[in-house]
Amino acid sequence: MIGFKSQIEARQGAWIALRRDLHQHPELGFDLPRTAAVVAERLRALGLEVQTGVGRSGVIGLLEGAAAGPTVLVRADMDALPVQEENAVPYASQTPGVMHACGHDGHTAVALAVAELLSERRAQMTGRVKFVFQPAEEIGRGAQAMIEDGALSDPVPEVCLGLHLWNEMPVGFVALVDGPMMAAAGDISITVRGRGGHGALPHETRDPIVAGSHIVTALQTVVSRSVRPTDVAVVSITEFKAGDSFNVIPETAQLRGTIRAFRPEVIELLGQRTREIAQEVAAAFGCLAEVHVEQLTLPVVNDAAVNARLRPLFRQVAPQVQLLDGVQTMAAEDMSYFLNAVPGTFFFVGSANPERGLDYPHHHPRFDFDEAALPLAVELLAEAVASYVLPDTSHPPTS
Repeated sequence: MIGFKSQIEARQGAWIALRRDLHQHPELGFDLPRTAAVVAERLRALGLEVQTGVGRSGVIGLLEGAAAGPTVLVRADMDALPVQEENAVPYASQTPGVMHACGHDGHTAVALAVAELLSERRAQMTGRVKFVFQPAEEIGRGAQAMIEDGALSDPVPEVCLGLHLWNEMPVGFVALVDGPMMAAAGDISITVRGRGGHGALPHETRDPIVAGSHIVTALQTVVSRSVRPTDVAVVSITEFKAGDSFNVIPETAQLRGTIRAFRPEVIELLGQRTREIAQEVAAAFGCLAEVHVEQLTLPVVNDAAVNARLRPLFRQVAPQVQLLDGVQTMAAEDMSYFLNAVPGTFFFVGSANPERGLDYPHHHPRFDFDEAALPLAVELLAEAVASYVLPDTSHPPTS
């Protein structure tokens, strides 16, 4: 253990201020000009070698040590959500209809804080740290875009680390889970085509609303009748749009939803059964169904050997923390693409505080987290990275 606690205590106010600044200026998807500029400027100020425009708008900062050693990749996501914030706080979003409703502002601040702490010890580092700040996590496309642009090459990382501030757990809890932790996710889109007509003359039509309604009902059997009971899966239809008049049966109905599972073969099965059911049910009502299934993420699968290294370290760093190992969620993360290519781990840091009303779920317009989680997240991530690149703990930090 290196021992960053005193530095973190002295600087956490500045890092909280950074998080609040990012929260006030949220940006969506790949369109992150301000956020990426803030990240790049801070990394350059720390003396890191900086690449911008990776995966369209991602930023990479490379911290080189003084001697040869492993390359550790640290990943943080930067994008926000198309949600209108309802929190009455001084740092509320200043962009109408956009807010950091998932904690990515915190993730960016934590990774920059870790870069700051480690940059002061580069003279003792054996190896290097590759800080990857990723766009478009919320739409499941940013990780692949950065990887296609070379984020995993020159240098190639030996281990990959990341974290998520998690409002499903209170501050003081950390989840470090071996194997599958978050689900693979797919996007399903169904267009039901029928024959429109007058609402008073339904016998002359082929009603796509009726066909679509039966498709929604029939898809509820996919998990219960097509998936093995020992597997976990979700099929949810979340949008149903059709027509714009009270007395007209429309030509088409649009359905959209998500499929989730921990195993890739189960995701494939969900997509297959969705296509079959939608097309056959639509045909029974004289309609056609066009079905598009797109896989957005892989399952997040943590490496047990990496966790075995970090688990005793986390207990030493923060003995007061309750370390959990049985946490799984059907939420998805495109951190999965990094972990599919490089062994590593993605851990949850509890960030909720019900007594302060800071326990709204992720993606809710009232989402916010207890900023007491930030210094803990910084300490755990910094020590995790240091365990690979700072093997000698006797050296004091350089100025």
